[in-house]
Amino acid sequence: MIEINLLPGSGKKARKGASGPKMNLGASLTGLRDKVRDPWLVGAIASAAVGILVVGALWMTQSTREGRLDDALQKAVQDSTRYSSVLREREMAEAKRDTVVRSLNMIRAIDDDRYIWPHVMDEVSRALPPYTWLVSLGFSGVGQAQSPITTVPAAAVDTSHGRKRKTIATTVVRDTIRLRLVGNTVDIQALTRFMKALEVSPFFEQVQLAKSERANDNGKEVTQFQLDMMYSRPGPTDVRRVPLAVSVR
Repeated sequence: MIEINLLPGSGKKARKGASGPKMNLGASLTGLRDKVRDPWLVGAIASAAVGILVVGALWMTQSTREGRLDDALQKAVQDSTRYSSVLREREMAEAKRDTVVRSLNMIRAIDDDRYIWPHVMDEVSRALPPYTWLVSLGFSGVGQAQSPITTVPAAAVDTSHGRKRKTIATTVVRDTIRLRLVGNTVDIQALTRFMKALEVSPFFEQVQLAKSERANDNGKEVTQFQLDMMYSRPGPTDVRRVPLAVSVR
């Protein structure tokens, strides 16, 4: 049987279509547009984009901060290395200074306490009013010239390297000297003047009347008194020092 194709070109199109499925581009775009209209999908995409931007910004900030901290660390290490010798020299200089200051304080303490008892006797005799005399003069404590040298314990000082360095003690501990005067007077007003004169003296402080009572001295009625006080080490302006001149023939 013979077939005649009355529509030219239709056979070719049929053969071309039979080679594979056809792709409908318009239907695909329409489906995509319908999916984009979904709010949940839009929110997920927006959240992902914002998260990526935030992570990127944080990464850049942390990278910049890390670089700045690395530079600061390198500079600090260089400064520490450069100034370590300076700090050691400073510690050595401070140790020498403290040693000299401690020696000077010891010498000053011994020199100040050499004439405690001459000062006491001189001030008491100068302040003693008429018709008043002393029976006894007692004391507790000794001067620095007679006692062993003691210093205040030094405190540990923290250095910049995290270690502790003990400083040399420079303060000299001085013994407290207490005095007790026992005397007699025939005039009660003289006792008052005596106490005021002792209080004015720069060598005494805390003058107190411990007791006062009537007594009999060689058949005479007197007032026996007891004064307690503390020896005060005077300042440099309270003591006048003069050179000792000795003539030699």
